[in-house]
Amino acid sequence: MSVSVLELDDEVGTNQPASELSDIYDHFLADGSLPVPEWLTRLHLDTPRRGTRCMSEWTRIGKRLIDVVGASLLLVLLMPVMLLTAIAVWLTSPGPVIFRQTRVGLNERKRRPDRRKQQVDSDQMPFEDRRNPGSNRRRESGYGRPFVLYKFRTMRNDAEKAGAQFAAKNDPRVTSIGRFLRKTRLDELPQLWNVLKGEMSLVGPRPERPEFIGKLNEEIPNYINRLGLKPGLTGIAQIVNGYDNDIEGFRRKVSYDLMYLQNCCLWNDIKILFRTIRVVLSGSGAL
Repeated sequence: MSVSVLELDDEVGTNQPASELSDIYDHFLADGSLPVPEWLTRLHLDTPRRGTRCMSEWTRIGKRLIDVVGASLLLVLLMPVMLLTAIAVWLTSPGPVIFRQTRVGLNERKRRPDRRKQQVDSDQMPFEDRRNPGSNRRRESGYGRPFVLYKFRTMRNDAEKAGAQFAAKNDPRVTSIGRFLRKTRLDELPQLWNVLKGEMSLVGPRPERPEFIGKLNEEIPNYINRLGLKPGLTGIAQIVNGYDNDIEGFRRKVSYDLMYLQNCCLWNDIKILFRTIRVVLSGSGAL
């Protein structure tokens, strides 16, 4: 499917062809490698969204309601499956059943002008920068609100003895039962608790680790803009792009995450959730 930048900008709700929300698509649109989901309902917004605060109150309340009701029902219905999964992890690999890991969540900071760049009247004392050199609270906090993500452990207990690293296809660190859990997405079920706590949503961009987010933000245009949404269990990127962890894969993920930000509505969330069921049953896109 061939789509011009102008057409795509219209679909994601911005009238600026060379804006910050369009340049990330250019590389993939040039060779047609970024398919635009035809099933996605397009919202024609007057101005591009920067985050959840740009959404209507009805959308925010409805999205949270779907999260609470959906996560509660899934936890009850899938409790036997989760119990069997926990037993399987415990029997097949030494270490904790539930894996806890810090991830970066929603960034609701408002952009403020840099006080160092503000002009000061000639009769006032010059502005004194009170920040310590090398100290950056935005960088220290991982650009967004950190939270603890829960999942069933799929790797050996010493998987990161050499430091944090991305998972790879046929990763030797993955346990025998872990490969099955990743393929069926059963390892993600404990994150329903994150959804109930309000740290995640059922639909949204996948949360990234703080160890990687700074580098990704340097290499991928507009990467930080995806933090304007609460991270989710599933999303357009997970349905269309899968879970590949190379830099080009991350670029595609960010493109789809920004596309979702500009088209986030309850109807699209419902369609994404139903399409996720098909992806889970087929086992496609897993590492």
